[in-house]
Amino acid sequence: MRLADLSEISGVSLATIKYYLREGLLPPGRLVNATQAEYDESHLRRLRLVRAMIQVGRIPVATVREVLSHIDDDSLGLTLRLGAALWALPHPTEPALGPADDPSTTDARKLVDDLLARLGWAHVREVGELSPAHRALIAALATLGRLGYPLDADDLLPYARTMAQAAAYDLDRMEALPTPQEQAEYAVAAAVLFEPVLLNLRRLAQSEESGRRYGV
Repeated sequence: MRLADLSEISGVSLATIKYYLREGLLPPGRLVNATQAEYDESHLRRLRLVRAMIQVGRIPVATVREVLSHIDDDSLGLTLRLGAALWALPHPTEPALGPADDPSTTDARKLVDDLLARLGWAHVREVGELSPAHRALIAALATLGRLGYPLDADDLLPYARTMAQAAAYDLDRMEALPTPQEQAEYAVAAAVLFEPVLLNLRRLAQSEESGRRYGV
């Protein structure tokens, strides 16, 4: 398809597409002559992902470019490609971890270590606090402890096991796509677009369960 066709099908203006091309967010098309290029379904897919990150995720262009560079890095295995792309995404503001000797932080770190050991999550334990999600979990648990709402591994295990089932389903869906690049694109799109769906499904489920138990 020509650039005008890409614009018409995607609903994205020509000026915006040209800007994304200049910024390296879209790969160049295949040149058919000195002034025209052809684009294909991979450009349309990438364009939709870029729009999702910028419009829905409110992600800065420089960060979008970094995420895409990891998606396109064929030197990485799939786990590292997914990890690098997802780590580059902005994360919700984490509560402060506090000083290294803060008792709440120390307790939270031990709790997470215990939880991961009981779950048998060896890869996550190996990566440790290099992972933004690992750090955020410790910080959140430390804050809960400081506020008088401490949790232990028994409290967290049912949630973690439910998340493991959800993660397996996520990867089953991702593996239906034909290439590692498309799989990584799917994972990023899901992180930006699908996590709010899961949050609101949980809240609806809580409302339904409350109605069943306690009535209106």
